[in-house]
Amino acid sequence: MPGYETKQERIAVAGVEALHIRSLLDRQQFADPLGLALSLGISSATWPLFGLLWPSGAQLAARMAHRPVHAGERVLEIGCGLALPSLVGHRRGMDMTASDCHPLASRFLRNNLHLNHLAPMKYRHGAWDAPQPAAATAATAHSTTVRERYDLLIGSDLLYDRDASVALAGFIGRHAKAAAEVWIVDPDRGNRPVFTRLMADSGFGLTQQRLDTAATATAPLYKGRLLVYQRAA
Repeated sequence: MPGYETKQERIAVAGVEALHIRSLLDRQQFADPLGLALSLGISSATWPLFGLLWPSGAQLAARMAHRPVHAGERVLEIGCGLALPSLVGHRRGMDMTASDCHPLASRFLRNNLHLNHLAPMKYRHGAWDAPQPAAATAATAHSTTVRERYDLLIGSDLLYDRDASVALAGFIGRHAKAAAEVWIVDPDRGNRPVFTRLMADSGFGLTQQRLDTAATATAPLYKGRLLVYQRAA
């Protein structure tokens, strides 16, 4: 892939067949020759974050490996990056849509679908802030903006600052069905209270589960929780 280096790994997720994932080589990779990422507010420092595998994403993928598959249920992954949880759900037969605002996320998704001999999966451009058609058109010539509503919305490590929490709650409000469920894996960041209050204003109640796991030979120590927000019709 031009302008940056990648690597390929075999990623084990309990409950499903291992996945082959192509990711960026490290956090030093950067390529934005047309300024598409910059036009979306993605700096050179944050540019590579979408293309790395993160512990919270692995935790969410593990939850998706054991969620029952419901006929007709539509699932949206928010801020998908490399979309490991979406790939797990897609492999299991869920109606998955992955979304991100990074201009290369869809390219990596298509590549990883091909590596795992999986059928095409839906991808949408998902900027959390109010739609900006000009920027969205420039960045997503190969996709469309998220417009539909979903039964289940999932994401990992999304509450990284207060502003992100506010924008995320608004995005969910625009794209969750009247009766919906939201799963957020959060590595114990400090913005849960703000986000939870905003979700409560939209009728979502919260239950949560600790996901702490000890370090192993192949995975580091993890401390975090699964936040499950539910709203009845």
